Formats: sequence, C-alpha cells, structure tokens
Amino acid sequence: MPQVAGLRTTDLRRRWQEFAEHRDFWLILAILGASVLLLGFGLLAGAVHSPSMTAIDRRILLALRAGPDDAIGPGWVEGFWLEVTSLGSVTVLCVVSLIAAGCLLILRRYRVTLTLTAGLIGGLVLTSALKAVVARPRPDFVTHLAAVSSPSFPSGHSMMAAIVYPTLGVILARAATRPLLKRYVIGVALCLMVLVGASRVYLGVHYATDVLAGWCIGLSWALFCWIVAHLLQRDAV
Repeated sequence: MPQVAGLRTTDLRRRWQEFAEHRDFWLILAILGASVLLLGFGLLAGAVHSPSMTAIDRRILLALRAGPDDAIGPGWVEGFWLEVTSLGSVTVLCVVSLIAAGCLLILRRYRVTLTLTAGLIGGLVLTSALKAVVARPRPDFVTHLAAVSSPSFPSGHSMMAAIVYPTLGVILARAATRPLLKRYVIGVALCLMVLVGASRVYLGVHYATDVLAGWCIGLSWALFCWIVAHLLQRDAV
C-alpha cells in the first residue's frame, strides 16, 4: 500500500511538472493572480469609507500606541521603523531601479529594462491618480511619526515597494541556477515589501487597509507589466 501511494505521489509530481513547463502556464497564473489582486483592491476601495472598516482601522492603529503621541516600544523601535519606511520612498526606489536598469542594459536585457522602467513610472502615476480619486484623509487621531502630504488611500510606499522589490526579485531569481537561491531571493523581496507596509501603519501615517490596498494594486500592476512583456517577447519569437 505505501508503495502504491508513493507511485501515485511520484506520478502526480511528474504531471504537475509537465503542466508547469507548459508554455502558457505562468502566463495564465499571472493573469489569475492579477485579477484576484485587482478584485481585492476593488473591495477595499469600495469599503474604505464605511464606518465598520474605519472602526477596524482605528482599532489597529490604537493597538500600536501607548498614547496618541507615543508608539509602543522603546525609542530604538521607532527609529528602526523610520529607517525601514525609507526603503519605500520614491528616492530610494528610483535609485535602486536605476542601478538595476543600468546592470540590465549592460547585459543587453532591453525588454526587462523596459518592463522595470514602465512599472516604476506607471506605478508613480497610478498612485497619484488613485489617491486623488479616493481622497481618504490621513489618520488624525494619532501623531504622524513621519512627514506626509498626500491623501491616505492607497499607501504609496506600500504600492511602490510591491512593484519594485518583487520585480527585482523575479529578475534575480531567473538569473539564479539553484532552486534554494531562487526561493531566497523572492522571499527577501516579499519581506521588504511587507516591512515597508508595516512601517507605515506603525508610524501612524496610514490605515492598515491603505497598506493592503497598496500591496494589491502594486502587485497587480507588476504582474500586468510582466504579462505585457511576456506577450511581446513571445510574439517576437
């Protein structure tokens, strides 16, 4: 009986590998992923002004405060999150993207460079447009521990981090030869994305739903850019 189960497991694994190697497997998966993420963003955007959603967001922010002007934890914790949140700033992300684009141009990876550039520029434009349309005010019942000026929804830092870091992670993972290294690179990219989003809530400059929405629309935009680049590359073959 164990031998039969082992054979079935091996057979299923082989069939899954064959399916995963199909030409359109990752394209279909990316389209499905982008669709689910867009749906999640739409649901959050539709409920963002509802009293129940506001109450949940307020409860999360207050749970991270010893008082309206005092975040939980010692002073170094606040300093840590201030440093982390800078990883999602436009300046840092543009510098990182320019360095990566330079490396890709040297390697003559023109389509990948274009994908990265389009993702960054398009993400900046999309962030500003969505903020203007939703026009959600920043949390006003806690002190902002970082300077802010634009509307709250979606979180621009979270959205741009969700575009740039996973995109760079995928680029590096495709260049890696060992499966463990591929998983490590993707894991680091996603951790950076999560840390940037968490910092915005801890610092009191965003609601949790702002961050979730930023992740959803950022990842969906990154997937959309990858889908377009993949289709253009396939048509050129």
